[in-house]
Amino acid sequence: MRWATYSSTTANAPLAAVLHGGRLHALPPDLTLTSVIADGDAGMAAAAERATREPFEVVEPGDVRILAPIGRPPAFRDFMAFAEHYESGMAGLGLETDPLYYRQPTFHFSNPAAILGPTDLVPVAPGSVKFDYELEVAVVIGKGGRNISPAAAEEHIAGYTILCDWSARDHQLQEMTLRIGPAKGKDTATSLGPHLVTKDELEPRRAGHGFDLAMTAHVNGVLYSSGNWSSMSWPFADLIAYASRGTTLVPGDIIGGGTVGTGCILELSIVHGGDRYPWLKAGDDVELTIAEVGTIRTTLTAADEIIPLSATPTAPVPTS
Repeated sequence: MRWATYSSTTANAPLAAVLHGGRLHALPPDLTLTSVIADGDAGMAAAAERATREPFEVVEPGDVRILAPIGRPPAFRDFMAFAEHYESGMAGLGLETDPLYYRQPTFHFSNPAAILGPTDLVPVAPGSVKFDYELEVAVVIGKGGRNISPAAAEEHIAGYTILCDWSARDHQLQEMTLRIGPAKGKDTATSLGPHLVTKDELEPRRAGHGFDLAMTAHVNGVLYSSGNWSSMSWPFADLIAYASRGTTLVPGDIIGGGTVGTGCILELSIVHGGDRYPWLKAGDDVELTIAEVGTIRTTLTAADEIIPLSATPTAPVPTS
């Protein structure tokens, strides 16, 4: 099944719909995609059957605005599960890899209020001149749970989608010197969609710790990134187990797998040089694709104006 959420001209709320026969068959406005996936695989199948048998409406995907599948996730965790991305970045910066990376997965929390749809315009982060995309795959949690084991994690996956973690690298690197964050480096926008693709759709392509599916990124029509989901070093089963350790995951939570190898300008510029891979700016067109999952197509817009802060704390005077 392939699910989408779209803006309808006949309803006062976004509609959840299943793609059937090339058209979107919608559920009633009171049934959101989050409520559908909370019932697990059986509930999703029943909702899909209802939508195709008695649709609220049927529309062509090209005639409506496709939104993020989950427009306001309860939580959004983004991992760094592709070792190639981590190792290339560290080597390019002349740094040693940390053994901790290979003992436990790591993630940061990002901003659920900054989720955008797959074609929504993306504003550059205020003040940033080193704006970047990050090509990622994400899972959406269906059935909630706490202290989930890796063996049981598959039961909690509603499906997969494409995620772009837009990053202001200048802000991010500056913030990280204080051993906190990322904050404003990741706060402006995250693109998600267009579809939530259920596990059965991709099962024939399962390979490695993921699926044998190409992941590519183009900027202004030029190929930048080219990776493969199967190169994932930490499987989503372990990411879900770690994310749920001592806490509860709930339906609609987003868990990003992190950037695929070569999947961002920071990594490409470190390895190949910034002249070949310049940072993004307003007016640039970006297209991110995962084979058999879908494509994010967007254009960057100018940043909001920076509002100055009201005070500047002074540093303490050193004592001799």
